[in-house]
Amino acid sequence: MTSVLSASTIAGDKVTNLEGQDLGKVEDIVIDLQSGRVAYAVLSFGSGFLQPGKLFAIPWSSLLVDQHDKKLILNVPRETLETAEGFDSDHWPDMADPEFRNRTFGHYGAAGWW
Repeated sequence: MTSVLSASTIAGDKVTNLEGQDLGKVEDIVIDLQSGRVAYAVLSFGSGFLQPGKLFAIPWSSLLVDQHDKKLILNVPRETLETAEGFDSDHWPDMADPEFRNRTFGHYGAAGWW
């Protein structure tokens, strides 16, 4: 197993929960330019229980990478996703905004690096 992956190898990977239920796929990776860290994975949840076509910024620290099965595992309860702040592909939020960052990381119970 490798300890580094290119963003292009992760984009398009499926996302499941711990129970193996398909939640969607990775659409993009967002990098914090000041720290050089991966801040978010942007996920689409197409046909699941969330609104089709919605995108969600998920703190990278909320995901586990399963290299063997080429997927990411989101380790949060279903209710967390159902109440998450989503956006559409034409109207991305300002992910550098400290309020957005604090709200998003707080929603997922993720520790920030800043």
